Amino acid sequence: MKTVQTGKAPEAIGPYSQAVVAGDLVFCAGQIGLDPATQTLVAGGTAEQTEQIFKNLRAVLQAAGTDLGAVAMVNVYLCSMADFTAMNAVYARAFGDHKPARATVGVAELPKNALVEISCVASLSK
Repeated sequence: MKTVQTGKAPEAIGPYSQAVVAGDLVFCAGQIGLDPATQTLVAGGTAEQTEQIFKNLRAVLQAAGTDLGAVAMVNVYLCSMADFTAMNAVYARAFGDHKPARATVGVAELPKNALVEISCVASLSK
C-alpha cells in the first residue's frame, strides 16, 4: 500500500492519510469543506462546503494519479438531511454524467462542526 499526500488539500486532522492506494484502488479519506491554505471551514453553508470538498477530493485523486471520473463509490455524511438538495446539486455538477454508487447518511455531528463530509473509492484505471 502507498499513502497519498498533497498540499493542495487540507492536512489530515488526525492519525490518518488523505488517501491510500491499495492495488488498483484509491481510498480517499473523508473530506470536509476545509480550505487547505487556512485549515478552516469555508464561509457559507452546505453548498459552499460541498464545493470545497470536491476541490479537495480532486486534488487528492490527482495526487494519486486518477480523477473523479474513476470514482466507483461515494459516502456522504450530512448533519441534516434537510441539506440533501443543496449537497446533491453540487454533487451532480461535480460528477456530470458519471454516476458512482453512493450512500448518504444523516449524522449527529462532524469534525470542526462541518455540515457535510464526503469520502470515496476510485480506480487507477478507468
